[in-house]
Amino acid sequence: MYQKNRNYLPYVFLFAIIFLVGVWYVKWNPYFHKALLAAAKHSIGDSIVSGKASVPPAPSWTAAWNYTISYFKAVWQAIILGLLLGSLVQVLLPRNWIYKLFGGTNVKSTVLAGAAGIPSMMCTCCSAPVVVGLRQRKASIGAALAYWLGNPVLNPATIIFMGFVLSWKLALFRIVAGIVMVFGIGYLANHLVSGDETPDDFIANDFKDEVQGNLFKQWIKALLPLIRDTLPAYFIVVVILGAIRAWLFPAIGTEWADSLLAVIGLAIAGTLFIIPTAGEVPIVQSLMAFGLGIGPGVALLMTLPAVSLPSLLMVKRVFPTKVLLFVAGAVVLIGILSGIVAMFIY
Repeated sequence: MYQKNRNYLPYVFLFAIIFLVGVWYVKWNPYFHKALLAAAKHSIGDSIVSGKASVPPAPSWTAAWNYTISYFKAVWQAIILGLLLGSLVQVLLPRNWIYKLFGGTNVKSTVLAGAAGIPSMMCTCCSAPVVVGLRQRKASIGAALAYWLGNPVLNPATIIFMGFVLSWKLALFRIVAGIVMVFGIGYLANHLVSGDETPDDFIANDFKDEVQGNLFKQWIKALLPLIRDTLPAYFIVVVILGAIRAWLFPAIGTEWADSLLAVIGLAIAGTLFIIPTAGEVPIVQSLMAFGLGIGPGVALLMTLPAVSLPSLLMVKRVFPTKVLLFVAGAVVLIGILSGIVAMFIY
């Protein structure tokens, strides 16, 4: 496909067009209108966890099915976009470009990748296929993680929703703590595994190892493994988490509503649970309306969007297990510390 250096630009241009059209249709345009709704009504809808109730429904197949339907109704377009972009990254973008931009273990690659994740504004599961594609194109562990976390945690639309619905001080807190989470985890993760970086001879020739032949066939060849390795586990775990969400988010009495125990428990629950983009905003709004304290609320605002059990499973084939355990633990820890700080400053 890239037999001569002059041939890659049409493919890069095609990827850029697909990306821009896709994120405009799935993300930018809908979120613009949702921001207007948030400004006018100080709400973007009911909590996906409990609706208008104070607690989620008891564990049951009905609870599982209802949550699964609600969740996939909210994210199906973004899932398709994520699979499309994740597969096209592998066939349209020169591997050498990805390696030069995102292949290093330094701060520069981590920052560039984290910043690159902000415009696409995907949830952690919908961006997972793109992360798989980036790793296939030799993005470093830290850069791929920064891109992955940057999508939901530093999502500008979500932060605007937070400002209108919750408060602008919480939106500012999310930005500061989010920067620490996205770039801190990415940078530190680079140094957990030795020997992950691509050998220098891999990039000796920009196009030596690029795929050859029919573009459509190469795209299908990249897409099918993404579907096979991500969607089945994704669906199953969403069903399970939907069924047991009452156990993850139990009723909390007033005496525990702003306690350290609640901060720790909800930081763990938020790291495991799965939500659509910006789903943390109505969840926290609802819980705080029913008496949840600022500390546990902030812990959820930091952990709910960052990762989830399904998203960790979706990317397990492109990251070492200890890296994913580190990511999950770091998200929990940052959620706990954020909750504690919020208890003292607000």
